[in-house]
Amino acid sequence: MANQKSWSRREVLKQSGIISAVGVASTIAPSAVDALAPAATKAAPAKVGAAKAGQILTPEQGPKTEGDFHDNLFTRIGVRPLINCRGTITAISGSTSLPEVKQAMYNASLYHVRMDEMMLAVGAELGKLCGAEWGIATTGTAAATCLATIACITGTNIEQCQALPYIKKKDQVVIPKSSRNPYDIGVRMCGVEMVEFATPEELLAKINERTAMLYILANPRYDNTPMSTKNLAAICKEKGVPVFVDAAAMEPNTPNIHIEAGADLVAYSGGKCMRGPQSAGMLIGNKSLCQAAYYQGAPHHCYGRAMKCSKEETMGLLAAVRAWHTRDHDAEQKMWLGWMQSIADRMKDLPSVKATVLPPPSVESIDRSPGVRIAWDANVLKITGTEMAKLLDEAPTRIVLGGTGSRPDRMMSSVTIYGYIMTPAEVKIVADAVYEALTHPGHYEDPVVPTGTTASIAGNWAVTIHYLRGTGDQHFMLKQDGNEVTGEHQGELYNATFQGTVHAEQIVLTSVLPVTGYPITCRFKGTVRDNNMFGTLNMGEYGEVTWDAVRA
Repeated sequence: MANQKSWSRREVLKQSGIISAVGVASTIAPSAVDALAPAATKAAPAKVGAAKAGQILTPEQGPKTEGDFHDNLFTRIGVRPLINCRGTITAISGSTSLPEVKQAMYNASLYHVRMDEMMLAVGAELGKLCGAEWGIATTGTAAATCLATIACITGTNIEQCQALPYIKKKDQVVIPKSSRNPYDIGVRMCGVEMVEFATPEELLAKINERTAMLYILANPRYDNTPMSTKNLAAICKEKGVPVFVDAAAMEPNTPNIHIEAGADLVAYSGGKCMRGPQSAGMLIGNKSLCQAAYYQGAPHHCYGRAMKCSKEETMGLLAAVRAWHTRDHDAEQKMWLGWMQSIADRMKDLPSVKATVLPPPSVESIDRSPGVRIAWDANVLKITGTEMAKLLDEAPTRIVLGGTGSRPDRMMSSVTIYGYIMTPAEVKIVADAVYEALTHPGHYEDPVVPTGTTASIAGNWAVTIHYLRGTGDQHFMLKQDGNEVTGEHQGELYNATFQGTVHAEQIVLTSVLPVTGYPITCRFKGTVRDNNMFGTLNMGEYGEVTWDAVRA
């Protein structure tokens, strides 16, 4: 990027002075000195003690930090690392694990253990740390959800376990409509029916002998309503139905508010605020249900066998949970807020700019990260938020943040930065990069609107979607009013409505397929040629593919 300063190793190292002033630095991610500095500055390898039985590596062979931000194991395979200003999002590799987590995972790799013995010991300690009877480590919250569901369906009845997913006595899970989300796939993958309800009375009416479990997505907004976990759990307890709470992005504080409210099982992500292994999760609660959930997965040959949690992930998670209960969370929040304020201060006196520090949500809320939102008028500063996000993503030092604003109709723009995955040195790098983009934005043009005779697109169209593998048959039923297009989008399984435009031969259509819990936005762009259309379909995280259509 021509307008962004390319940070040298020396300049990055200068920022390390920030670290010494931070009393809680050891509780957060390793400093950017470790992440960005050249190999010559790295600390000595971790010591693993004198040679003993079972020790495979000598201290000199232990893990070492090697490379720097622009030359490392990722760049050597063509992958560009990034500075994460968005938070613990899986698509950009989640959080940064704690130093003690890294050390625990390395130490665990040196030995072999009996997995059942390890999980018994870890289960007792997780329960003690988290205010529960028991706990297990899992490969993420979705896996914890699946294992919990199976535990509620079959317990440890080995015959019923082996008959899954085809034969089961309990084949329904009740769920509030407001709890439907893409992560309830952990329940659905067990082959059960999701039975939705909207009121406590409806829940009571829908519980029957087929009900295996109640699933609740943790959300503090319902705590003081009839749909609270406490109220719903009381109904289920009378009926003997276990209650599972998905608290993936929440804080695992003690006493545990979900267990106190009556939950039998609670799942957390290990790779978000706890800063454990990215692929780890934790299931805590009733001892027999937790042990049944572990029974369903590796090393046992049951339905959850594929969800193998290694000794390294297990001990890394345990280290993260231990650290969670010793970290100075108030000091962390104060430090992160200070970082966000420093970014806001960097933008002072820029025309039309308003930088607002966003305090963390309340305790026990989701993703308690402070942030800063920088808003401006792109008519004044000549760059929109989406243009800035693209600019920084393509820069030599890659920065990922969220941006809004587009030409020519949405020129009020913003970018938002969240702090608790960043490192001290990265704070200044990001502040300088945003400032540079706002003061030297380069040149951007409004999108060109095609001119010429407007194509006629009204009618029924037979559409073929060319996926990465396989094709899909869809139908468009379009209406046209000048340049405005509306109509029906009939997919193979889901139907939606279209909004769009046509200018000359160029058509743009947008629909949202109503997939339960996770609607899919479809953005069609294409060219009209008489009775044919063709172009690209962007499906967000599911990628971009091509399509073509013939007028019926």
